[in-house]
Amino acid sequence: MGSSLLFSLLLLCLSCGTPNNDRSQVAAEEPKGVDNVAYKWGQIALTATALDTERFKPRPTVTSRYLGLIFVSIFDAWSRYDEKAIPVYLNGVERQPSEERLLSNKEVAISYAAYGAMKAYYYSDSLLFKDFMRELGLDPEDHSLDPNGPIGIGNLAAKAVIEARKGDGANQYGEEEGSNGQAYFDFTGYEPLNSADKHVDPNRWQPKYFSDGKGGFYAPGCLTPFWDKVEPVALDSGSQFRPGPPPMIGSEQLAQEVKEVIDMQTNLTDADKALVEFMRDGPQSVQQAGHWLKFAQDVSRRDAHTLDEDVKMYFYNQVTAMDAFIASWDSKMFYDFARPFALVHQYYEGQVIKAWAGAGQGFKDMDGSQWRPCSPETFLCPPFPSYVSGHSTISGACGEALKRWTGSDVFGSSVELVAGALTEPDNMGDTVLLQFPTFTQTAEMAGISRVMGGYHIQADNIAGLELGRAVADEVWTFYLEHIGEPEGTSTAD
Repeated sequence: MGSSLLFSLLLLCLSCGTPNNDRSQVAAEEPKGVDNVAYKWGQIALTATALDTERFKPRPTVTSRYLGLIFVSIFDAWSRYDEKAIPVYLNGVERQPSEERLLSNKEVAISYAAYGAMKAYYYSDSLLFKDFMRELGLDPEDHSLDPNGPIGIGNLAAKAVIEARKGDGANQYGEEEGSNGQAYFDFTGYEPLNSADKHVDPNRWQPKYFSDGKGGFYAPGCLTPFWDKVEPVALDSGSQFRPGPPPMIGSEQLAQEVKEVIDMQTNLTDADKALVEFMRDGPQSVQQAGHWLKFAQDVSRRDAHTLDEDVKMYFYNQVTAMDAFIASWDSKMFYDFARPFALVHQYYEGQVIKAWAGAGQGFKDMDGSQWRPCSPETFLCPPFPSYVSGHSTISGACGEALKRWTGSDVFGSSVELVAGALTEPDNMGDTVLLQFPTFTQTAEMAGISRVMGGYHIQADNIAGLELGRAVADEVWTFYLEHIGEPEGTSTAD
């Protein structure tokens, strides 16, 4: 999302006042939607994700894990004030007696859990979190570990999650052998078969040259190629639902799908361009997990959620996103499949095709070897293998999760933006209203946008959507177990 929208939402969050700590409050007075504290922490999490992208460049795998574990921490703290819920990582803390299951205690417990997890993962924004704690009337320096009070329970929940996830394969602390203490270092030793200058196997992924924004060029390496080794929260493993292989060069299917990418990009309407850019995100992007957290917040506002409802919905939504990323990377690294950027060159070198010539230059006839995605010079396409599409996987997963959680496919969100604002700011199109009538359609719009943009072929998209939905189904069972509900129960109450 754009920076102005994110920060306006943050200001809205901070202006909502402090939680009602009056123990005599009645249910009718409970803050809902944007006023509930779980929603507010969701806003803070989105802001931190955007700032992380700005500082460290896009790393959707990493931020999906941060968001997933933050909302697990919140859930675990909240569970001790719920009648039936079972924490994921928090052990040794008893369920609090019924007279202590007050909204005020829940607000304090989840706030300390969120604060503890966020300052550990989004450490660069500790001051932001500290200031927000003070806005809520809470002391960010209170490090109590008393298991019989909300502050201690919140701190213990964050601590339990952080400790449990050390050594989970994400290599956050450079703890994996051969990392030399370097965080997120690739301890698997992955090397692409193809270099940016030499194609050995055109079916395999090839790095491509990007502009460095200073007149030079560089070929970025594969982003977190070890992410398939990360331990999921709910799945048995990242390979649990691994799809079958993509179509190979020489197959009729791949030839048709490569042509489809060229045709789609050549015929982009302003509405198509707006969709591609919205789903791609731009400066201060919240990445795919954050995008679907934002959609979940749309649901919270629409349905005037209570704190309990948002805690549960975000927990299911973001664990689904985290595990879907791991599953997506399992497929990406297992198949190591080529992107359209290289496949179009392979199929159309020596042939004249109509293709995008760059910002402000429109579409021109050129040799197929010069084709490129309709994307900024500084980020022409994601730097990792193609099959399956991460956008499709996470969107298929989170769209299905919101559909399951609410008990309905109806969404109804929308966004207005100017076509081309991110790709060609000096040559923008019309203002477009993108409408998202259902969760399923929203996921499919996210998936097809990646084909329109030239980042994926249709096989990447379709298999990604299917993989994501399989992940959401599996996480749903895990979710029901942890909220203490029998299989088949709808939690949208």
